[in-house]
Amino acid sequence: MYGAELLEETREEVTALLRDLIRIDTTNPPGNEIKAAEYLAGTLEEDGLKCELFESKPSRGSLITRMKGSGEGPSLLLLSHLDVVPANPKEWSVDPFAGIAKDGFVWGRGALDMKSMTAVEVMVMKLLKKKRAQLKGDVILAATADEEKGGEEGVGWLTRKHPEKIGADYVINEGGGLAIPVNGKSIYTVQTAEKGILWFKVKAKGTPGHGSIPGASDNAIVRMNNVVGKLERYRSKISLTPTVRQFLAEMAKEHKTARKTLTKLLENPATADSVLDALAKKDRILAEEIRAKLRMTVTPTMIHGGVKENIIPSECEAVFDCRVLPGQTTAEAMDIIRILLKSVGLEKLEFEIIQANEPSESPLNTTLYREIVSALREFDADCAVAPDMLTGGTDSRFLRKLGAVCYGFQPMRADMPYGEIKSGIHGVDERISIDNLVFGTSVLYTVVERFMT
Repeated sequence: MYGAELLEETREEVTALLRDLIRIDTTNPPGNEIKAAEYLAGTLEEDGLKCELFESKPSRGSLITRMKGSGEGPSLLLLSHLDVVPANPKEWSVDPFAGIAKDGFVWGRGALDMKSMTAVEVMVMKLLKKKRAQLKGDVILAATADEEKGGEEGVGWLTRKHPEKIGADYVINEGGGLAIPVNGKSIYTVQTAEKGILWFKVKAKGTPGHGSIPGASDNAIVRMNNVVGKLERYRSKISLTPTVRQFLAEMAKEHKTARKTLTKLLENPATADSVLDALAKKDRILAEEIRAKLRMTVTPTMIHGGVKENIIPSECEAVFDCRVLPGQTTAEAMDIIRILLKSVGLEKLEFEIIQANEPSESPLNTTLYREIVSALREFDADCAVAPDMLTGGTDSRFLRKLGAVCYGFQPMRADMPYGEIKSGIHGVDERISIDNLVFGTSVLYTVVERFMT
């Protein structure tokens, strides 16, 4: 089934790299990524790769190294982030920051998101150096700070302050590459688009009073309840982006159970909700992942109101996570939200934008995309490859703003149940198989070496 030869000689080194990175606690906040950046600089310089460290703030460190090419071809950035989300040791079966290797897996926070990709990309750079690859363009590696809190102190800061260091024609980053197992076959994804992020706060105002006489006051919590209800019930118009249309077409080809359903959706997008409701009875995860790719979503994530048991509150705050499709702006999304809440009383509401990042999409018709498809089919002859849109966000958005073509691609076989792998990202007992570290290194090295030489 697997035709190309795996780079088995990288097994011990890539495993050790990941284990060491996990042991450096870069939980964000506060981050402290400089320690991981310094560790990587040490191992890369052992192979003769000159590294630069950048700190946007004390301890918020990013690393960049570059292999120069002849200038005949495009440049390529291998991007990853060094920070991780928090992990509660009480919830884990192992110490999340011990970098334990057992049962053929490396366990720990960041094993999937995304210190494993950092380790793989570092191995690719080392292999290019050891094999004296004759590069036609520059290959850059950047391992950066702050992605888990929005990237402003990492890639965002670098694109503003040092665009000449991190800018490239093409970027390979997180967000795709995991095989979706369908009918005994693997469908590998390549992230070519991502939704925009609009995090906003609504403050509802009222009039305080005694809790025993509710009709004599204006309860801000009741008003916020109406706000939450209006936004939670909102269903925007269905829209099929180019990436999602091709993703669904590939899924319809390979997914026998969902073929009829997905074909109907492609032929008549307006029927999406009823079609996906039917699919959810058979495959809820797939149905809801697809649903979120078809429209703007608004989700309440935090709420706070009231000061005492018997006081009707005069203020209540809620935070919402809105995700916006390519083709729509965050400003347009905010206008829609205000219109939806007119009946609640805009004069009694205050809005604050916490973070806004525009959606982005990269073209599929490129040599790099074709090299990715070709390499995957060499390692897994019977596989399919589909572009995908992330419902979340990555640092790729900063590079797309600079004009780069960005693909999310960390090649991984689904050697655990697909849902179990997905739930490990930001979840409990996060882990990646050592076989997948070797597979990821082998496929990515093949892609980079062929594209850049």
